[in-house]
Amino acid sequence: MPSTADTEIASKLKSLIRSVPDFPKPPIVFRDITTLLIDPDGLKLACAAMACAFSPDSFDIVLGTESRGFIFGTPIACQLNRGFVLVRKPGKLPGVTISQEYSLEYGTDKLEIHADAIKPGQRVLLVDDLLATGGTMKACCQLVERLGGTVAGIVFLIELSFLNGREVLKDYPIKSIVAYDSE
Repeated sequence: MPSTADTEIASKLKSLIRSVPDFPKPPIVFRDITTLLIDPDGLKLACAAMACAFSPDSFDIVLGTESRGFIFGTPIACQLNRGFVLVRKPGKLPGVTISQEYSLEYGTDKLEIHADAIKPGQRVLLVDDLLATGGTMKACCQLVERLGGTVAGIVFLIELSFLNGREVLKDYPIKSIVAYDSE
């Protein structure tokens, strides 16, 4: 059960997130965070709420998923005095990488991480803006584990709970700040 403070934070952040009907196509309601990002207090509040989702003692490094995970993951890492790891689309990282393929609604995609980004035994906090179906974050978890790291937790700004992404990530601790129960 969320505390009153958590509910107030979620309500404030939700008021800053624009809902765009029929984007990119009907009947999708797109949750646009750009309206939150241009509000300095909203951006600060979002980053602070996400940084508090897990105890800083529970993880050693922060990982952000391209591209909006970078927006939130980097300030969280700075605030908590942790390093930051990038997960990107193929061909964007200059060093030796490993990749993980994952399923999309129609087809597959792939993510990459530097092969030396996570040390064996490191505990990793994964950060992204949105939990929808969970496929992208599941691929990130697999990359962490293939490098010998442990997924200490996953934090999302927004969760589209009606898409059941939590089920795909059921083996990991997950927290979201704002939830939408329907489109």
